[in-house]
Amino acid sequence: MATISKLSNPCLNYSSSTSFGIRSSSSAPKFFIDLRTSNSNSNRLSDSKLSFVINHSIRGSLCIKCSQADGNGSSVKRTTLHDLYERQGQSPWYDNLCRPVTDLIPLIESGVRGVTSNPAIFQKAISTSNSYNDQFRELVQAGKDIDSVYWELVVKDIQDACKLFETIYDKTDGGDGYVSVEVSPILADDTEGTVEDAKWLHKKVERSNVYIKIPATAPCIPSIKEVISLGISVNVTLIFSLARYEAVIDAYLDGLEASGLSDLSRVTSVASFFVSRVDTLVDKMLEKIGTPEALDLRGKAANAQAALAYKLYQKKFSGPRWEALVKKGAKKQRLLWASTSVKNPAYPDTLYVDPLIGPDTVSTMPDQALQAFIDHGSVARTIDSNVSEAEGIYSALEKLGIDWGFVGSQLELEGVDSFKKAFDSLIDSLQEKANTLKLVSL
Repeated sequence: MATISKLSNPCLNYSSSTSFGIRSSSSAPKFFIDLRTSNSNSNRLSDSKLSFVINHSIRGSLCIKCSQADGNGSSVKRTTLHDLYERQGQSPWYDNLCRPVTDLIPLIESGVRGVTSNPAIFQKAISTSNSYNDQFRELVQAGKDIDSVYWELVVKDIQDACKLFETIYDKTDGGDGYVSVEVSPILADDTEGTVEDAKWLHKKVERSNVYIKIPATAPCIPSIKEVISLGISVNVTLIFSLARYEAVIDAYLDGLEASGLSDLSRVTSVASFFVSRVDTLVDKMLEKIGTPEALDLRGKAANAQAALAYKLYQKKFSGPRWEALVKKGAKKQRLLWASTSVKNPAYPDTLYVDPLIGPDTVSTMPDQALQAFIDHGSVARTIDSNVSEAEGIYSALEKLGIDWGFVGSQLELEGVDSFKKAFDSLIDSLQEKANTLKLVSL
């Protein structure tokens, strides 16, 4: 359940004149929505839609940035998430999902407009919570195999979350309010297997506002085209390079053209471009080079590449080919910034959110990034505010010997491997739990 807490160490003081460096921030104590579960004995204020835990030891004015009045003159709570969407056209999503799914309600109230999940998120959710026990027991006792049990648990969470975001989906005519669920990670190198899994998962969830996530591996690029052509909306994930991103866009366009549908308005997609992991790898390479020039570029690679991805997005979704699809109701495949939490504690906690704001984009944020942005994020169009600087950083890194192709390939391998390990680990733990349950039942 969401709680309101006081930041004991609100934020670092930092400054820079560019959108790819570090932005200034007030050092005054602030309050933020705490997305973590509270085990304290604090008093709880609640209504049917929103619950907060108030810690009475806190002194000062509790507020969510920023309060404004609605059209009737009454005070309504607004956050920077509302401003982000209404002023800049960027949709804030939440990168996490677990039971009880109703914990998403206060996040929706605070401006969250969609949810992303992945095998690692479900591994953590299912293995660390007792909320899945009753359904798990019923499925095992019904004779379901462990793979089936896993998907039943996942699909229920996705369906329940889709219901919560249905109003946003309807109000935006399918423009927002999506919940993403990924095909089995063991199929990352299987073109046909991914297509069949996507079809099965889409039918199993049976919700209009679900996104089927497909990794942007080379074998899955044709899968993306095929699934889109079937009229299934897709979240393409694990994109780490400009070259692969362009292939993803082409797969989307090819899929729309191959669909044969006269109305393309209900076939939508996002392209999940990962950011912080890029800096994690490139920073290590720069530290190995060790020159002053190399060290000065730390923390700048990811956002520079992201700015160039947005430039590519603008180019590809314009011109005669795209206009022909627009006449059939086609919607742009929005760029989604993923991996937005800061991995290096020396960096500002909104480093992968503030500089990547632009229209028709999505920023999906885990707890850490979401808390930070609500508390002290800046709402301004930044993604294309200095493209020439981004190009300069990208080129400077190349001149230092940073191979962008290698960076993309290495991060893709690591991402796929991470999801496979999370999936295998969860399946193993569920099997062990099922075995124990069966022994107890004897």
